[in-house]
Amino acid sequence: MQTNIHRNSIAITKRNALKLAIAAGAGILLCASAQAAPASHPDTTGGKDLIAADLSNVDMPAGSWEMKDGVLVAKTHDTIWTKESYDNFILDLEFKVAKESNSGVFLRSGNTKDVLAALEVQVHEDQDGALYGMVGAIYNAQPPAKKMQKPTGEWNHFTITCNDSKLSLVFNGEEVWNIDLNNWNEPHKNPDGTANKFGKALKDFARKGPLGLQGLHGKAQSPVWYRNIKIKEIK
Repeated sequence: MQTNIHRNSIAITKRNALKLAIAAGAGILLCASAQAAPASHPDTTGGKDLIAADLSNVDMPAGSWEMKDGVLVAKTHDTIWTKESYDNFILDLEFKVAKESNSGVFLRSGNTKDVLAALEVQVHEDQDGALYGMVGAIYNAQPPAKKMQKPTGEWNHFTITCNDSKLSLVFNGEEVWNIDLNNWNEPHKNPDGTANKFGKALKDFARKGPLGLQGLHGKAQSPVWYRNIKIKEIK
């Protein structure tokens, strides 16, 4: 009888050891999953120039922007708009700021005469006084998860993906937001409860429209330089 009890105890011990080993393995896998690399960078190969070197495919007041040696820079406060409208795409570009620069990338505008009819990805030296006015934010709607800007005078890299209601930004190699516009379902209100300036819920914004770059803004009227502006449409 004692022998059978001893054997049963050994069997139970082995089963418990096996369960512990399985649980430990699962824990390792779970930990590895939690520490997995972030989403891969969007594939930008095959993109085309968004803005022609002679500025023939954009709308802007004469002399308000200049393209020289592949670098685009504003001369006035006017926004430069693409003549073509875009819906689903990957927009890849580099920008460089001066002290107190203030600009932005407008996405799928529903009305180029109204700056609040398009989402604007902020381009700043650092930030302005508006809600979510820092570089890499969607103006007044979505802050970046972390600071990724390089020092003033160095080139930064944006990769913006717009695919129906889903939008994301990779800023200098790291994804800083990945959002669904359908979560912005009330006018003047962000999902985090903060108030915004938009009289229309962002879920109802145009899903196709011109893209734009904001001209000289802010008290300093400091320039922003753009280069390697490529767009790859998502079919």
